[in-house]
Amino acid sequence: MKFGFLIPALLAANVAHALHFYMETDETKCFFEELPKDTIAVGKYEAYEWSPKDDDYVPVDNLKMEITVDETFDNNHRVVSQKNAPTGQFTFTSYDSGEHKFCLTPRHSDWSKRAKHRVYFDLVIGDAKPLVDSKRTGDINYLTQKTNELVKKLQEIRREQSLFREREAVFRDISESVNFRTVKWTVIQVIVLVATCAWQLTYLKSFFVKQKVV
Repeated sequence: MKFGFLIPALLAANVAHALHFYMETDETKCFFEELPKDTIAVGKYEAYEWSPKDDDYVPVDNLKMEITVDETFDNNHRVVSQKNAPTGQFTFTSYDSGEHKFCLTPRHSDWSKRAKHRVYFDLVIGDAKPLVDSKRTGDINYLTQKTNELVKKLQEIRREQSLFREREAVFRDISESVNFRTVKWTVIQVIVLVATCAWQLTYLKSFFVKQKVV
């Protein structure tokens, strides 16, 4: 094998599969692997194309590698679908135990004619739980700290909302009191005005009677 993996999270208990094979453009080769639940699978690949000029397999810019991973035990449910550079890697975690199908297909990004390719493929498999336990403790502490800060901010917002509600209730009571007094004073003014008009009419009528005008 031309290269290998160095993955600290998987060094404790990992299974590595390394191979190389030959294939043509748009040809697909698949490999099957049984993966237990909560398992991290990391695939690393390199694809080269045959060059008659160089009389060797060389890297080319117009080549892409299409990678798919399907769960054969779950009606070929696809968990990985990527189209990357001819050299790269992919990672996923198996959430259920069963057989997984890894497929690789070299494709040209332009309309180049079909060619022969040499592909190197490494697959490293390890338990996902140690990665979570050992590598994400800092992340968990950070998230816990951020959660506590958010809880404090929410408490402050609730206190401010409670204060706003109290102020709104006081303002509403004052507004209702002012409106009631305004309506009450308006009614009193109308009553006084009507009484005044009635008294004036009565007085004028009596005055005209006395003067024998009416």
